[in-house]
Amino acid sequence: MPEDQTIPELAKTLVQELIAARKAVSTAESCTGGWIAKALTDVPGSSACFGYGIVSYSNGAKESMLGVKTKTLDDNGAVSEPIVREMAEGALKLSGADISVAVSGVAGPDGGTDEKPVGTVWFAWSRRGSGGITTDTDLQRFEGNRESVRMQTVLHGLRGVSGRLPT
Repeated sequence: MPEDQTIPELAKTLVQELIAARKAVSTAESCTGGWIAKALTDVPGSSACFGYGIVSYSNGAKESMLGVKTKTLDDNGAVSEPIVREMAEGALKLSGADISVAVSGVAGPDGGTDEKPVGTVWFAWSRRGSGGITTDTDLQRFEGNRESVRMQTVLHGLRGVSGRLPT
């Protein structure tokens, strides 16, 4: 997918790819507040490949809706690789989808620390395969204001789904 696509263009292309591959996607979102799910469902016909989107903005929602462990949160904080891994795997199990994307980050303008500055976003993509569930993670540090960080997160999350579909 071209790097300069807008969110609507990218979502439309991804929905077409998912339908062609006969795959379904689910989302588990924190810092984006459901924007990835919105981008996908803005595309006519997306019901053929999208059934679940979980907005788990609070830690309690991550635990109760996605099965994120309290110990994982206590040990790592919400913006961490282990958390997005558990979010993505929880969304996949809950939804029955073929692939899921999870995001958790510090969009700003507040909330950043030296270790996790504003713009820090963790991603995870879980996929079902013949060997079970596999999960990939990625850390990004985006620049810009809250809207820009969230927009870059949506784009990276969508591109990550596309790049993990079978060809």
